[in-house]
Amino acid sequence: MRHSQRGITFIGWLVLLVPVAIVVYAGIRLAPMYLNYMRVAKALSQTASEAKAGDATNGQSLRVALEKHFDIEGIEKPRTKDIDIHRENDHWVAIADYEDLAPMFGNISLLVQFHKEAVVP
Repeated sequence: MRHSQRGITFIGWLVLLVPVAIVVYAGIRLAPMYLNYMRVAKALSQTASEAKAGDATNGQSLRVALEKHFDIEGIEKPRTKDIDIHRENDHWVAIADYEDLAPMFGNISLLVQFHKEAVVP
């Protein structure tokens, strides 16, 4: 009687699980960066929505309001002076354009570029 092997071997499991483990580890390393980006986006959106169009809004007052939101949210990267606040035609624009680096193992790292733009009416 001939017996054929059924199932997966130990080496087969390793071949399957090592790439899955690397992807899971990368997700664990990337999650805090994306959570921080979501806080930055929320702070920019709240600052833009709280600024009144009729007020004498200038870049400095927007930066102070943004600093307050960053302090409340506990955002350390990017700093408020890294946020580009400038005037375009009849409205103000705040742009957060920054990169974040997550070391994986050895000399391998993950680089993520973030960009969020908020328009103050």
